[in-house]
Amino acid sequence: MKKKALISIISKQDDKKDDVIEVVTPGSFYKKDNHYYAVYEETEISGMEGTTTTIKISNDNFILLRKGSTNTKMTFKKNLNDVVLYNTPHGTLELLIDIDDISIDVNDNGGKILAKYNMSVAGQEPLPTELVVEIKAEEKELN
Repeated sequence: MKKKALISIISKQDDKKDDVIEVVTPGSFYKKDNHYYAVYEETEISGMEGTTTTIKISNDNFILLRKGSTNTKMTFKKNLNDVVLYNTPHGTLELLIDIDDISIDVNDNGGKILAKYNMSVAGQEPLPTELVVEIKAEEKELN
């Protein structure tokens, strides 16, 4: 059931209009073992060229995996507090993520994920952050 997909990722920090990052990229979308997967290649614009991002989606949580020039595994589940190591070519960052709320509405045609959380880097003041992922899968399957 692997399909081509258009994947939109919007990240907003602290309700500031100038702190909005939006990326729209082609990728793939499929279902395996009761989970949906959205996969795409990062570009130079994101600063993570050479990285593959995979979003593994369940009913009540999702996992964002990055492998390549940047490596991380971030779990998003309501009321979860997590420490994440974010490995970049410039060094490793320790991120503290405190999930307030998530909403997942995904089916065989794609869908939408919303996560609201506070994120801080190495003891700094937490930043309220909102992540929105929209997946629009094409009708026909890939071979």
